[in-house]
Amino acid sequence: MLPIAKKDQASQDTPGSKRLSLDGNATVKLGAFSRDGKPRGDSKASDHDFGSTAHDIPCGILAEATAHLSVPCGSSAQTRDFLVDTLTAWWQGLRGKEHRAIDRGHLKMDTGPERSGVRTQLLSRLVQLVATLGQPRQLLYYPLSHSKDTPIERCWGMLELPWNGPQLHEVKTMLAWAHRMTCKGLKPVVDLSRKVYATGVPLSKTARQAVEARLERHPLLPKWDILLHPIRATCSGILMLRNHLRTCFEEPLQALVPKPLDHASQDSL
Repeated sequence: MLPIAKKDQASQDTPGSKRLSLDGNATVKLGAFSRDGKPRGDSKASDHDFGSTAHDIPCGILAEATAHLSVPCGSSAQTRDFLVDTLTAWWQGLRGKEHRAIDRGHLKMDTGPERSGVRTQLLSRLVQLVATLGQPRQLLYYPLSHSKDTPIERCWGMLELPWNGPQLHEVKTMLAWAHRMTCKGLKPVVDLSRKVYATGVPLSKTARQAVEARLERHPLLPKWDILLHPIRATCSGILMLRNHLRTCFEEPLQALVPKPLDHASQDSL
């Protein structure tokens, strides 16, 4: 068993721990294209999807304990911001009683290019979310060779069953068929997002250091096992954040304070 799987299994018996699985699916091109399914009625479809400009990108988050699945579909890009916005929308959709019952969250993902443990923009957005929630979050990554072990990947296989048969001409058709899938007998929550995300968002060296100060990486698996703290408790992390805040706030304010006059200036007055 993988070390990540052992920690995930141990979290099942921890009270107040919420286990989530987050992932983005492949881009779905809209049009009269064949998806290797068996449709009812008109079965004429194109074997190739060349020339298609309309597309949507599903992103899913699964609560493993309750099998609650949320699938927002966006048409911009599968960026790190899209993944964190999906997690934020899921949290905002919970009730107050459910919020109070969660002390720590375990978020499982695979080491894809948009969500690996070295993506600074992803970690920066997650650190901001953890600071807002005031609760730690554990990131557990599965290697690409074991990416199919993540629960959300099984949901993508269930979603392909209703999508393979019909021709997904437009967004309404795609969303309607997505509503028909079930995960352990429950229907998913399917939303449509038209937010435009920028790609290639850089972070400065100071911002990266401030983000890294809020992370606790496993000594043996630094890229696969990461704990996000609301407030870093180590002396080095506190010192780094204090220096960063001093550079941003204290030094500009001190420049506005008038300096006291020396004796020569007082005599001239």
